[in-house]
Amino acid sequence: MNKLLLSTILSVGLALPAVAANVQAGDTLAENQEYTYWLLDAIKSMDPQINTDVEGSGIMRSLFEGLYNEDQVGNLVPGVATGYELSDDKTTYTFKLRDNAKWSNGDPVTANDFVYAWKRLADPATASEYAWYIELMQIVNASEIIAGEKPVDELGVRAVDDLTFEVKITAPLPYFPSMTTHASVFPVSQKVIEANGDKWTEPGNLVGNGAYVLKEHILGEKVVMERNPMYWDDANTIITKATALTINDENAALTRYLAGELDRTSVPTGQYPKLKAEYPDQAVSVPQSCSYIYMFNLDEAKGPAALKDVRVRKALSYAIDRDTIVDKILQGGQSPSYNWTHHATAGFEMPDIDYSHWTQDERNTKAKELLAEAGYGPDNPLKLTLNYNTSEGHKKIAIAV
Repeated sequence: MNKLLLSTILSVGLALPAVAANVQAGDTLAENQEYTYWLLDAIKSMDPQINTDVEGSGIMRSLFEGLYNEDQVGNLVPGVATGYELSDDKTTYTFKLRDNAKWSNGDPVTANDFVYAWKRLADPATASEYAWYIELMQIVNASEIIAGEKPVDELGVRAVDDLTFEVKITAPLPYFPSMTTHASVFPVSQKVIEANGDKWTEPGNLVGNGAYVLKEHILGEKVVMERNPMYWDDANTIITKATALTINDENAALTRYLAGELDRTSVPTGQYPKLKAEYPDQAVSVPQSCSYIYMFNLDEAKGPAALKDVRVRKALSYAIDRDTIVDKILQGGQSPSYNWTHHATAGFEMPDIDYSHWTQDERNTKAKELLAEAGYGPDNPLKLTLNYNTSEGHKKIAIAV
C-alpha cells in the first residue's frame, strides 16, 4: 500500500469514510490491504449523536452511514437512501431507503432507525452538543423540543413504512439533502442502545451500518476497525482493516510515519516544502472542504462586551495577516480565506469580497479606524483571550494572529 504525507490536518471535510479508497481502472492493488493512519486527538465517543470531534466524525463515517454521502468533490451520492421526493411547497422530503441496507448484526436498516436517531439528537435528555444541528436543518418543532417546550415525539419526522422516511421542515431549504451527510444524523439501533445502555459503543456491543465494524478502542491510544461483510456495498470495500493511532504531537507522528509505523499522517506546519523535496511521491497537498477559522464568543452572558460591537469584530478580521500565515507558517498549499465557505466546495462560486483585494497595510489601517470608532486605542487597549487547539501548528497560527 502506498504511503502518504498530507499537507493538511487529517480532518475529514467531505462526507467520506475516513478510510475510503478510490480505485481507478488499471490500478494494481497490494496484497495486504491493512491501513494505519494518524489521529491527533482521542475519540471520546463512538456515538454519532454524542461525538463532537472532527476526527471522530471520520470514524463515525466508517462505522455508520446516513441517508447520503458526498464524493471527493462534495457531490451527493446515495447512502442508505436511493432517492427522495420533494413536496410542491418544498417543505416535505420523502426519502426511499434501499432494501439491502443492514446493520452489522444482520438486522435491516429501516426508516424507524432514522426516526429514533433524529429524535434522540433533539431530545434534551440526550444532552447532545450537536442538538443545534437538527434545529439548523429547520425540522418542524426541533427548536421547541430542544428548549423543552414540546415532547420529542412531535419532531417532524416519521416512518411511512420500513423503507420510507418522511421529514417535514419549516421553510424551503435547497441544501437540505446535503445536510443529511452530517454524522450527527446517522441512524443508530434502538434495540442495541436499549440492550446495552451507555456501553453500547464498546467493541463487541456497537452495531453500525457502515463499511467497517469496531474491533478495538483504547481511549487515547488506538481505534481498530475491520471490514463489515453486512455492508450493502461491501463488494467495493478495498481496505480490510484500518487502525487509527492517537499521537498528540504531529512531529512525533511524522517520526513514526518515517519509521514505517503509519501509512498516512499530516505534514507538520511549515515542513511541506522540505518534505516534498525529500519525498516527492509521498508528500502531497490536496484541497479539503475544511476551513480554518476563529469564532467570536457572542454569548449574551459570557461573551466579552467588546465583541458585541460589529466594528471590533470587523477590525479583528481585517488585522489577521492571512498571506503571512499561509506563505510563511503553513507552507502547504493552503490559500487565504475571507469567507466561510471553502473554495473547493462543489457548486460554490466565490463572491467578490472587497477587502480580499486590499493590501495588508490597507486592512490594518481600516482595522485601526474601526477600533478607534469603537473606543479602543493606545489609551484603552482591547484585551481578549484567544483559545486554540493543543498542537505546535495551532500554536504558531495563534501567535501569528
